[in-house]
Amino acid sequence: MKSQNIFAVLLAAIALVGMAFTTVVDVTVDTTESYVAWKGYKVTGSHYGKVKLQEGNLDYADGKLVGGGFTIDMTSITVEDLQGEYAKKLEGHLKSPDFFGIEKYPTAKFDITKVISRGTPGAYKVIGNLTIKETTKEIKFNTQVEEKDGKKVATADITIDRSDFDVRYGSGSFFDNLGDKTIYDEFELTVNLQSK
Repeated sequence: MKSQNIFAVLLAAIALVGMAFTTVVDVTVDTTESYVAWKGYKVTGSHYGKVKLQEGNLDYADGKLVGGGFTIDMTSITVEDLQGEYAKKLEGHLKSPDFFGIEKYPTAKFDITKVISRGTPGAYKVIGNLTIKETTKEIKFNTQVEEKDGKKVATADITIDRSDFDVRYGSGSFFDNLGDKTIYDEFELTVNLQSK
């Protein structure tokens, strides 16, 4: 019995020593190469565009993703499926208090709280807190991290329910009789984070 106890203590000590030598590397995201693409849907079609990152970092330990986060510059919202005045009009509306209210809320933020390996190299389930306007909600999604041209590139497709973040304009969940002016609550984000 004593030898089992000693063995257990030794294993615990080895584990603690191993953890002490695990170095977390904080990798800065290249905001000029990284982006968040968005796509929103309405009864009569869809619109899409991009928004820039203000800053970001991803943490790695022994080459594996363990944490990080990024800040989105909401003032940089662009529309890519329309041209000229039509694009400017929609961009202005998305930036207005009807949607993201960028004068009061110029940024949105995501902070990773947990990373779970999905069993293959570079594949993870990510859990974290997304803050849009004054609301913070936990979201979960899958991500893939790969090495490309000497850089780490993390990509993810995320579906967000805008009504969770008090973005209700044109939402059939809150307004009746909208008909073909209904804008669906869920929108898609494609995140591409490239390391410096």
